[in-house]
Amino acid sequence: MEGKFISFEGSEGCGKSTQIELLTDCLKEHGIPAIILREPGGTPLGESIRHLLKHDPAGFGMTSEAELLLFAASRAELVRKTILPTLAKGHWVLCDRFLDSTVVYQGMGRGLPLDILQTINHFATSGRLPDLTLLLDLDLEEARRRVMHRVRPVDAHDRIESLPEEFFKKVREGYLSLVREHPQRVKLIDASASKSDLAKIILKEIQHAFHLRLD
Repeated sequence: MEGKFISFEGSEGCGKSTQIELLTDCLKEHGIPAIILREPGGTPLGESIRHLLKHDPAGFGMTSEAELLLFAASRAELVRKTILPTLAKGHWVLCDRFLDSTVVYQGMGRGLPLDILQTINHFATSGRLPDLTLLLDLDLEEARRRVMHRVRPVDAHDRIESLPEEFFKKVREGYLSLVREHPQRVKLIDASASKSDLAKIILKEIQHAFHLRLD
């Protein structure tokens, strides 16, 4: 039986990485093999693209079209080299961002045509959607505060995190629109809860979606 594919989405600072690790540990405790991936990244090529998109000075000032295609290139490599083979083994895949990020960041945020995004996303993913997408939603002011308090190297300037507040307003609105458009797949999670309470909420969503008992 093919494994399950879960993506985590949300604006910067919503706590995706922490919750993915907690869920992965829980799954493994119950005998469910799972791996953690991230976008962009997850493969040697993808990690190089990630550095270019987020930190490399050569990436600052890139066009929105180039940004879109770089994300798609990383995704195409990740799907074919890692996601599909892992699912075929019956293992679960937990991915920190996937194609929905492109819809909201490059579509709603950058203003690129959604029909073109959908075509590129479908090509990059071979049409493979997540079985479940958990959207961790957080007030923009709190999200910014969390990002500012992250511990990181002095020279690790993040091109995307440094975008103006108006951009992230569009991103949040875009994410919330996906919940309305895809209610069966995209589930809204209030990320303002404590780390432990948020983990419990997410676990309930997993159990409900896949008819499991993981208590």
